[in-house]
Amino acid sequence: MRYVIATLAVVGIIVSSLALHVHYSQDVELCDINAHWDCGIVNHSRYAEIAHIPVAVIGIAGYAVLALLAMLRRNRLLAILSILGLAFSLYLTDIEAKVLQIWCLYCVISQALVLVIALLSSFVAVRQGTRASSTRA
Repeated sequence: MRYVIATLAVVGIIVSSLALHVHYSQDVELCDINAHWDCGIVNHSRYAEIAHIPVAVIGIAGYAVLALLAMLRRNRLLAILSILGLAFSLYLTDIEAKVLQIWCLYCVISQALVLVIALLSSFVAVRQGTRASSTRA
């Protein structure tokens, strides 16, 4: 399972890197699909940075940490941090839906990735905790 989670995290790094490219680009992007799907508008909005750090950079770092934790089998910490990442992703999704009213394809893919990572890592952490408690009994 750790390889699956680490692979999903690497895909997350790639998707976040694509979003970072959009953040710094002024070109028309492939993800500029229509009036409701435009990564450029989302990645150039005031919500695309936190303390002058692009959200995509936070995503790249976060996915790298998740991949490392998966490979090191730090399952509880992986589950906790992936759930925090999911909460942050849901916050950003809420901004896209209610404030910007425009969706970023890369952001939606990233949200799906972090959701799957959070579910898988939580399952692994619970399973590991159940095994540990049954061996103590």
